[in-house]
Amino acid sequence: MWMPVPSFLLLSHIALVTASTITKTTRPHIIFILADDLGWSDVGYHGSNIKTPNIDRLASEGVKLENYYVAYQCSPSRSLLMSGRYMTHTGLQHLAIAMMQPACLPLDEVTLPQKLKQYGYSTHMVGKWHLGFYRKECLPNYRGFDSFLGFYQPLEDYFYHNISTDAYGGWDFRRNDDVVAEQYIGQYSTHVYTQEAQNIITNHDQSEPLFLYLSFQAVHTPLQVPSIYSDMYKDLIPDNEEQRIYAGMTTCMDEAIGNVTRTLVRSGLWENTVLIFSTDNGGLHLLGSNWPLRGGKGTLYEGGVKGVGFVNSPLLSDHVRGTATNELIHMSDWFPTLVRLAGGTLIGTKKLDGYNQWETISQGAPSVRQEMLLHLDPLYTAIKNTKNDKWADNAFFNITTRAAIRKGAWKLITGAAGNSSWMAPPGSNKKSIHPESRNGKVVQLYNIDDDPLEQTDVSDDNPGIVEDLLQCLGRYYKDSVPPFFPQQDVKHANPALHNNAWSPWE
Repeated sequence: MWMPVPSFLLLSHIALVTASTITKTTRPHIIFILADDLGWSDVGYHGSNIKTPNIDRLASEGVKLENYYVAYQCSPSRSLLMSGRYMTHTGLQHLAIAMMQPACLPLDEVTLPQKLKQYGYSTHMVGKWHLGFYRKECLPNYRGFDSFLGFYQPLEDYFYHNISTDAYGGWDFRRNDDVVAEQYIGQYSTHVYTQEAQNIITNHDQSEPLFLYLSFQAVHTPLQVPSIYSDMYKDLIPDNEEQRIYAGMTTCMDEAIGNVTRTLVRSGLWENTVLIFSTDNGGLHLLGSNWPLRGGKGTLYEGGVKGVGFVNSPLLSDHVRGTATNELIHMSDWFPTLVRLAGGTLIGTKKLDGYNQWETISQGAPSVRQEMLLHLDPLYTAIKNTKNDKWADNAFFNITTRAAIRKGAWKLITGAAGNSSWMAPPGSNKKSIHPESRNGKVVQLYNIDDDPLEQTDVSDDNPGIVEDLLQCLGRYYKDSVPPFFPQQDVKHANPALHNNAWSPWE
């Protein structure tokens, strides 16, 4: 049974851990912790009132990634991590994979765990997959993971481990291929995942390097948490139950991260571990907080695509510990970074869009990345009125296409960017700011170095920059594959046809 451990993780105690006499691998253990829908300002070190002492301590003693970009939604971001390739190269650029959709990360993509296994890694996944499950070949155990405990869908009940639509419902909790949801009824998923991660670490053969991908369900909806956590916020958030629950979910996840890290220390693995923490996208409006950034989950503004992230490891150089880097880093960079860190090569993969950023993170070197495609979705053309935009008839790129690119200090957005408000943190005395209508002006240009909050569109003053970035988007479009977004297969995906569990159906 899972038992809570006090959340005062003192990493200074690491120095007291003595080396084991057993044979140990020289390749680093890699622990990748992914939070779901965690907002920029949902952590203490970004000013939140939510209690995240373990995240704060790990970040403060490691390297904070303050210019780190992810995708705007769940499946696209996870595809970046697993493949090292932009969504425009995997066909996953249009929304997230839906519940009954016959789609997954393409089977000809080499995944990060598959690559690490080539170099002797034991690979384990715990938590949310959300990269498709319509065929068994799409599943974690067939994409490089030795073991899997978790769920396939975008969300589910935290206690009952099922998910239902208006007409269809079923279990979605498995150990490898076996449905085990009923064994865990009443157990909160964050606790279950924590215990599983701790067991993996404790029982790991230290002569082999470990890759553990801990993909928390938290803090995605539905809003559910044991009351011991939400009750912590009765005084701080007295008038908003949803916000109390959300805060409790975040604190529970923070406690879990502390417990996992403590287990790494006690097991003797920590001294040769690289721990990465990341969100998959920005926080959801009215729940998570991305303040003072503009926008949130599902938008192309900074609040949607700039992610909370940090790295902590005894392998970091002393002079970068306790620092923050503003060098450009992208979710796709983890694939080549971690493969190289493992002593591997990229032979056998398709051409990657990510870069090896280990020297940037561990040594403070300049980023090797100066440009990144943040989004490009030709199926999303909600904007029709471009009469007041002088770039409407440009020869390089269709500005009604939803897209965003970062190059140096500059960020260009085209098409429907999403909710453009600066949403005040719930329960704060700050006021949200809602910009005026753009009245048919589509293209937006921001200097993120000078204007990180995207308050001033400077496209009219910098036509040369706009033209250059539109040309870049045009090149990315020509190099892209069409979005793969088939209709949902309601007839065959119905859990009632698969022992009341969400299961592969082809």
